[in-house]
Amino acid sequence: MTPSWVQHAIWWQVYPLGFVGAFPATEPPDPGEHRLRRLVNWFEHAIALGASGIALGPIFASRTHGYDTTDHYRVDSRLGDEADFDYLVAEAHRRGLRVLLDGVFDHVGVDFPRHREAPHNDSAARWFRGRPGRFHTFEGHSELITLNHDNPEVVDYTVDVMAHWLRRGADGWRLDAAYTVPQKFWAATLPKVRELYPDAWLVGELIHGDYAAMVDAARFDSATQYELWKAIWSSLNDANFFELDWALQRHNTFLASFAPLTFIGNHDVTRIASRLEKPSHLAHALVILLTVGGVPSVYAGDEFGFRGVKEERYGGDDAVRPEFGSPPAQLDAFGTEMWALHQFLIGLRRRHAWLHSATTTALRLTNPHYVYETRSGDNALLVALNIGDEPLQLALSELGAAQAQVIAGSAAPPRHVVEKVVVEANGWRILSPV
Repeated sequence: MTPSWVQHAIWWQVYPLGFVGAFPATEPPDPGEHRLRRLVNWFEHAIALGASGIALGPIFASRTHGYDTTDHYRVDSRLGDEADFDYLVAEAHRRGLRVLLDGVFDHVGVDFPRHREAPHNDSAARWFRGRPGRFHTFEGHSELITLNHDNPEVVDYTVDVMAHWLRRGADGWRLDAAYTVPQKFWAATLPKVRELYPDAWLVGELIHGDYAAMVDAARFDSATQYELWKAIWSSLNDANFFELDWALQRHNTFLASFAPLTFIGNHDVTRIASRLEKPSHLAHALVILLTVGGVPSVYAGDEFGFRGVKEERYGGDDAVRPEFGSPPAQLDAFGTEMWALHQFLIGLRRRHAWLHSATTTALRLTNPHYVYETRSGDNALLVALNIGDEPLQLALSELGAAQAQVIAGSAAPPRHVVEKVVVEANGWRILSPV
């Protein structure tokens, strides 16, 4: 059963190695710098944003980007040590922030002790698929060695690692590349973790497929909603809201059994400000994220309108994983506008916590116009999106509401009751039926 605290969760996601300038770096940071503690300086920013938790990228010992784990029990020396982790968790919890960890249990790095022992130790070799010198790798990356998920020792190891960090104060796990791991492995692993820590939230990284069936079979609490992420930016760029509506209908079916982890940006994809062809549509993307069901996540820097393009090459993630200095961030006019919009819409989300389980229904759908009702029980909002070049005129009676109160919009005086609404070109409105 999903922990009750997740109903109010809004994550601020951070890729620690990049955030503190530990990777890529010309020279490796000295462990004595304790760079992990720099994240704590940004916790007040996360709270001002409206987040209720910090979703961390990988922090465990590795050779390069963090996903080539060397030791799951040790904090990466480029970030600091276990005492720094304890400090981070204590400071987060003191402020009411949850902490989500990022764990890779599909593969390990070439320096993982059992991989180094494998050529001369049959027991160690059975931890991996294939044979020494010909072990399977993750998506063809020779430095990422695939674990043998049929080996009971790997199950026990994974349970122990996850429990170890939950015992130290973590509140949950994002399970990286969960889509490549056999579902029976997760089904054998996660119930054991949940038995020890029933209040932990366990979310699998899924890219495509039957999310609901995979979540059920693997015993996840949630899964990453990449389908919705793609539909949001693609429908805005192509002026094709039919794609978004199709994705939201799928999203409704997922919500019947679990609340997906929703996002418009993360450490693995091009920044939303770079992905969208029109800057004016950034607001539309954020409105969608924060008015549909699920567990929203904001990737650090998106709230400032940061740009960055992911490229399919060595070092191609670096642009979307930049170093942050000390707060506060120095913002230009666009960044200031994005910050204010994020604060406002996240605040709206927190005041309407029922949106966690809300489903959507299309009320007006054309290529450039999308009006939908988002509802959970007796609670409902109307959302009107216009990415056309002409105003969109709506009579609320045609949408099933005699009147509605305007509570947000791109050019709308708030808190007034209307029977008709005009959404300007490339504008948006959020209304509450009365």
